[in-house]
Amino acid sequence: MLDGHVTRTRTTMELFLVLVSLLFVTRCGKTTAEESAPVVINMVVREGDDAVLSCSLGSRSIKQELFDWKKDGQKEVFMYNRGTHYNNNPTNQDPDFRGRVFHFAQQLDVGNASVVIRPTKVTDSGSYTCDFPFHQPRRRSHIVLVVGEWLKNRPDISGASPEPIVKILAETDKGVQVHCAVKGAFPKPVVQWKDRAGNIVPAEEPQVSERRGSYDVILQTTVTKTDYYQCVATQKEIKHRVYTETLVLVPVPGNRSGWIVVDFWRGFCLLFFWLFFWL
Repeated sequence: MLDGHVTRTRTTMELFLVLVSLLFVTRCGKTTAEESAPVVINMVVREGDDAVLSCSLGSRSIKQELFDWKKDGQKEVFMYNRGTHYNNNPTNQDPDFRGRVFHFAQQLDVGNASVVIRPTKVTDSGSYTCDFPFHQPRRRSHIVLVVGEWLKNRPDISGASPEPIVKILAETDKGVQVHCAVKGAFPKPVVQWKDRAGNIVPAEEPQVSERRGSYDVILQTTVTKTDYYQCVATQKEIKHRVYTETLVLVPVPGNRSGWIVVDFWRGFCLLFFWLFFWL
């Protein structure tokens, strides 16, 4: 009787260990390739504006770490090494970036390895990478930057569109509604919503009204993911383009993933006890 009980208990424990192993593989089975390659971020800025290139090693302090920003795989943009950096020792920094790239010294304690290019030039367009050579994965950020020439305002030209007025209206079950208004423009501008990568965001039909020889245009859309969005007004006839950019935070829709985990563990425990007492 005792031998039978021991055999049953061992069989149950072996089954338990198999189930735990399967669970571990399911929850933790990301490959090295999946974890090592950062998501490529596309960024579009206007020439003369700041470009913040984001990079992080989590929330740990990086004061005693080394991180290196490069452009197109070869140009040295900015390097920080245990307190020494290109702003106090620019020996190996590419001349194009000297005096224009700065890190966030006060945020090194929380792992922030971001840098800002100030001011940007059209020639800054390119592919930027942030590496921590002594960590795995070493690459922590990959950003494709496009710096464009846009005319911010043309007060010397009558009718040039002013900067669009952007408002966040409301959250819906489909996303976040955003509103753009361009007022007092002539000739009539083409108004579009774009994401930061420059892709056109589908929008509702523009509401156009004419008053005193100029045009007011209202354009609304609903965005479904967090990003920087631009409302762009273009007047080709007078070679004028102007935009306003805003960050729109889109809440992650609720899901049942937490309940699935709870239900899984509840069923797992019931299965274990049933096997232990009845096998």
